[in-house]
Amino acid sequence: MLDMYISRFEPEHPEKPAKIERIEAFEKGSWIRLVSPTEEEIRQVRAMVPIPDEFIRYALDEEERPRIDYDDDENCILILIDLPYLEGEGTETKYVTFPMGIVLHDSCIVTVSLREAQMLDWFERGMVKDFYTQYHTRFALQVLLAGAKSYLKLLRFIDKAIEGAEHQLSKSVSNNELFTLMQLGKSLVYFTTSLKSNQAVVERLIRSRLIKKYEEDDDLLEDVHIEYNQALEMANIYASIINGTMDAYASIISNNLNVVMKFMAAMTIVLTVPTIVTGFFGQNVVFPHDASFATEWLPFTLVTVLAIALVLLAVWYLKKKDLF
Repeated sequence: MLDMYISRFEPEHPEKPAKIERIEAFEKGSWIRLVSPTEEEIRQVRAMVPIPDEFIRYALDEEERPRIDYDDDENCILILIDLPYLEGEGTETKYVTFPMGIVLHDSCIVTVSLREAQMLDWFERGMVKDFYTQYHTRFALQVLLAGAKSYLKLLRFIDKAIEGAEHQLSKSVSNNELFTLMQLGKSLVYFTTSLKSNQAVVERLIRSRLIKKYEEDDDLLEDVHIEYNQALEMANIYASIINGTMDAYASIISNNLNVVMKFMAAMTIVLTVPTIVTGFFGQNVVFPHDASFATEWLPFTLVTVLAIALVLLAVWYLKKKDLF
């Protein structure tokens, strides 16, 4: 998908914020948005703006890591970052990340991604304060800030999912909730890795002189740095919570198993007592269904009473040893 936008001021009201307008033909100072582009769309963009082909290809590779690249020949900069993405629905929901490239050129700014970044819709609809397509550096920093806020938003969703799984586990230990926690822990690993890489990109932007920064841009860049630090700290905290919860419930499951095994062992001992007694006397005792039981009922009664007495004695002893 290939879309182009530009900020336009109203001549009669220059003090009002510029409106974001979608355009069909390329204009200097515009924003080109590429989402999962075809080869034809990539050729169209390169025909309009002389940017290296690999700058576009990098952002379309899901294995690429965040970084900053500079091309001397075309005098353009690539800022590659990872953005969060909610994949699937319901119980199959997964939190993953994907790369997005921001190419800064003198004539325009280009964003490239394999998936649609919903946060860019905020810019398209004019929902971002002080957003102008002509201010390339500020636009790039605003995209970085929006990316950090997207992480924070999804981290809050993860926090709620963790609380829901813990609530269900407090009622009964279920494999579904444990699998949910495992999946959330996996997502947090992706988030933590991507946030660390994005944080390295922001720190390099703070030190670097590759892009022109004005005083207000420095303030915005500091806000971006703070937001990414906060998102990384939250991701680490939630990862620690999940690891602690998984360890706690692993101990609970192991303890429950030990309790069951202890009870089963005690019951085996108790049930073995009458088996031993009756097995010893069984061949020499007349049973109720025998014809001579009316005259020889005492041996059977004694054996039965002895077996019951020994069972009660065994139960009392095991209870005293806290084996029941």
